[in-house]
Amino acid sequence: MSTAMRRFVTALLLGVAVYLGVAAYTGFHTIGQSLATFHWITFFAAVALASLNYVFRFMRWDYYLGLLGIRGVSKRDSALVFLSGFVLTITPGKVGEVFKSAVLNVTHGVPIAKTAPVVLVERLSDLIGVVVLILLGSVGFASGLHWAVAGAVVVSVAIVSIVWEHPSRLLIDWVDTHPKLGRFGPKLREALESLRLLTGFSAFVWPLVLSILAWACEGTALWIILLGFGAHAPFLLSVFFYETASLAGALIPVPGGLGIVEGMLREQLVHLGGVPVGAATASMILVRFATLWWAVAVGFASLALLRTQYPKLRGHEPG
Repeated sequence: MSTAMRRFVTALLLGVAVYLGVAAYTGFHTIGQSLATFHWITFFAAVALASLNYVFRFMRWDYYLGLLGIRGVSKRDSALVFLSGFVLTITPGKVGEVFKSAVLNVTHGVPIAKTAPVVLVERLSDLIGVVVLILLGSVGFASGLHWAVAGAVVVSVAIVSIVWEHPSRLLIDWVDTHPKLGRFGPKLREALESLRLLTGFSAFVWPLVLSILAWACEGTALWIILLGFGAHAPFLLSVFFYETASLAGALIPVPGGLGIVEGMLREQLVHLGGVPVGAATASMILVRFATLWWAVAVGFASLALLRTQYPKLRGHEPG
């Protein structure tokens, strides 16, 4: 069994354990009653919204490749490379998505050091986008501001650590003169140069807009699923619930945020949104299938398509 498949099976088993545990705690009969009246068209609408999230994020990825001057990669290949990174969506903080840089290196010879910073900047713009949505969702919801402030602090630290050039220059100088690490100096310099280019203010605005649109889609997916249960939670409040849970899942080093996202979503829906416990639990499970697990499935399908076109990829497994 490949590394990626083992990782997937492990995460899937963990997910099943989480969902069964929550379902048992809520009561299978209670959840069953809620599902009996559920309008399944809303679930497919949620999957469509999650897929629109991928479209916006691909536009961001393609924009970054253009900024770095990477040419000769067709839109189809670029999209498949981008989506193949979803195989590792279940890694803590999604850092495993750097796999797509390795894929681009194998398929088109683009140096990993040049594109790996894209993954870091994507995570940064995702964080800021989520915090913006939390701020919007917290309008008229005082306790929501605590999450917005916490997220803003994390984002600020991340931005300062990237944009402040002096520490990075000192790091490169130290690596260049180190007897054992000196050989990594040129690649580190190339990576940091790419990072500087991608984090300039003018270069960061459009990706941030795309990030906000992307994650608003998944927040809307939760709201749509709630409507399917007849739970008319306010739209902004639903987005707030989804984004705060996603932020917590991203910051806590658990594969795919499993257990963290689910627990927060359910508790917020029940105690803050006034959603019946059966509908809240079922909504949580369904929105995770429409977002997290659908993304992993899309990633495996995209990687399989790439491997038919580029046989060299068959010897490269996601780490």
